Amino acid sequence: MSFKVLVVDDSSFFRRRVTDLLNKDVNLEVIGVAINGIDAVEKAIALKPDVITMDIEMPLLNGIEAVKQIMAKAPTAIIMFSSLTHDGAKATLEALDAGALDFLPKKFTEIAKTTEDAGSVLRQRVKQLARKKMVRAEQVSSFRLRTVVERKAQVSHANTPDSATTTATDQNQPFRKSSGKKYKLLAIGTSTGGPVALQKLLTQLPEDFSLPIIIVQHMPAAFTLAFANRLNGICKIKVSQANSGDILKPGHAYLAPGGKQMIIDGTENAAKLRILEDNSERMAFKPSVDISFASAAKVFGGNVLGIILTGMGADGREGSRLLKSKGATIWAQDEESCVVYGMPQAVKVAGISELSLTLESFPAAILKEIQHG
Repeated sequence: MSFKVLVVDDSSFFRRRVTDLLNKDVNLEVIGVAINGIDAVEKAIALKPDVITMDIEMPLLNGIEAVKQIMAKAPTAIIMFSSLTHDGAKATLEALDAGALDFLPKKFTEIAKTTEDAGSVLRQRVKQLARKKMVRAEQVSSFRLRTVVERKAQVSHANTPDSATTTATDQNQPFRKSSGKKYKLLAIGTSTGGPVALQKLLTQLPEDFSLPIIIVQHMPAAFTLAFANRLNGICKIKVSQANSGDILKPGHAYLAPGGKQMIIDGTENAAKLRILEDNSERMAFKPSVDISFASAAKVFGGNVLGIILTGMGADGREGSRLLKSKGATIWAQDEESCVVYGMPQAVKVAGISELSLTLESFPAAILKEIQHG
């Protein structure tokens, strides 16, 4: 089965380049191209692609407005191509807010050292989003069938004398009591789908949140400051891009800067951050969840609530494993609410996470677990 892709860009050269790279995979088929946002909306409705690659700056209708209209008229998985500039970061974050699921730098040299490697990354990301759409469609179909069966069973059961009413419970809701553990840090790791997930989670935390928060989001260096500022403007807690020497304070979230590594030093009662340059080819992720979580284990031991949200790959598994060995609590986002169920699945399959939660359930569950208020 091949996944259908619509390529949207006002540059004929870039359209051809992306089309050629995608068509190298037998499981991908570019079924059309669009030269502006209006053309993109019309072809999204007519062609019904599985994934759309979308430029931001286009005539007649830009990529952000096109995303909004497509999500309203023909919801589709969309990956944005963005310039790695401050303005490009702001525009990309707006596109993600509008419903786009992922983004890549438009300059392929900023994705990988060679065009072929960059093409491999592009094809992988497109297939991940296409599979997510397919899985979600199957889940919706299964849910509808299950609902019909359950309703018929309820009607039949209700007609039985002296029958008791049975109600379904959402296994992912934060119904459980607090474990009673004392925490000193909330640590969050995420990648693809993370910007929107973090926004939904962090905006629900109160101003007097009692723990410091470290956040590792896989994101280019040009994006993290704009993202931190965006979160700070909409959250009750304070959010900033982490700097060397920052002292961890309650009610303050520290976002690891892109292209670098964030380390925690000191003691659990006097912890501070150290930001390291990382020019090595050994580390695939800069920042890396594993590195930050491992440093949290060293300083805070088991007094950490670690959370792995949506993301591709397995970064965070080994850092979470180390935290777990110290007695920390690890939770993961559930498959249905993830954009890409990679990182959460990795910690779940390894037996590291104790609980899988829907994205919407995290804020209340966190507040209950740390016994806030």
